[in-house]
Amino acid sequence: MEYRGSVRPFVHFNAKHDAELLHKAMKGIGTDEDAILMVLTARSNDQRQEIKAAYKKAYGKDLVSALKCELGGLFENLIVALMTPPVLYDATLLHKALKGAGTDDQVLIEILASRTGEEIKEIIKVYKKEFGGKLEKDISSDTGGSYGRLLVILLQGSREEGVEEDKIEKDAQDLYAAGEGKFGTDEEKFITILGNRSSEHLQKVFDAYKKLSGSDIEDSIKGETTRNLEDLLLAVVKCVRNVPGFFAEGLHKSMRRAGTDDDSLMRIMVSRSEVDMLDIRANFKKMYGQSLYTTIQEDTAGDYQKALLYLCGGKD
Repeated sequence: MEYRGSVRPFVHFNAKHDAELLHKAMKGIGTDEDAILMVLTARSNDQRQEIKAAYKKAYGKDLVSALKCELGGLFENLIVALMTPPVLYDATLLHKALKGAGTDDQVLIEILASRTGEEIKEIIKVYKKEFGGKLEKDISSDTGGSYGRLLVILLQGSREEGVEEDKIEKDAQDLYAAGEGKFGTDEEKFITILGNRSSEHLQKVFDAYKKLSGSDIEDSIKGETTRNLEDLLLAVVKCVRNVPGFFAEGLHKSMRRAGTDDDSLMRIMVSRSEVDMLDIRANFKKMYGQSLYTTIQEDTAGDYQKALLYLCGGKD
């Protein structure tokens, strides 16, 4: 498969040399933020972990702690996120979303709807190792109803494989009967079908659904469900149709308001920079008629902006 990330491994990589550069950038009075962001945004996450090890070996200190001492604000948060291995980053985001007052449902929905089954299994392992708890238990005790049940189904990370031709029509009819076809929604059907079938299968089900009901499944979900369950079902449908499109929409939402939702902006830019940022950019341009690069430029400032633009990787 062709690589679709905007950040790729640095070709002439030398962890020891990079550790020295970072050490110099933080030594003495004042910090050379430019040097820090030039090094860290131009390395893959694996390479950043090697730099971290080389830094500790050379200077006897933890690189992330050193960076935290020198930097501040959004730029610091972004650099710390870049220094976190991807699975640990997801696990940490989920832990933060669940602990404390109130649940950050946006984070739960985004991660569980968009990650692959393999990724989710890894996240569960790392979550247990880092936070000593079971992710499923934490989600169950923090959420409820059909919404909580669908999160738990997604957490199994075991979507079926391939397309089952003989099930397409029936699935579409079941969804129609469960939603538009009668008063009150039979949420179980939605949860079971959208939570378990393969993406390829669901795409065909959505086509059959459109023929059957005359409207898109998204419109029915909006008409029939509310709040968290609606958001989660829509996220699942959007990720089935087009994961980069789902993230392009998330980025657009994070920036077009009066205030910028920096948590979402940062989370998506960091977690997709080595996955599908090139496709997200293409979708963004197609959907909103403006390049992601220009939108970030208009919406952010300073070193934080510079680092985000490096992660974006170019204008479209």
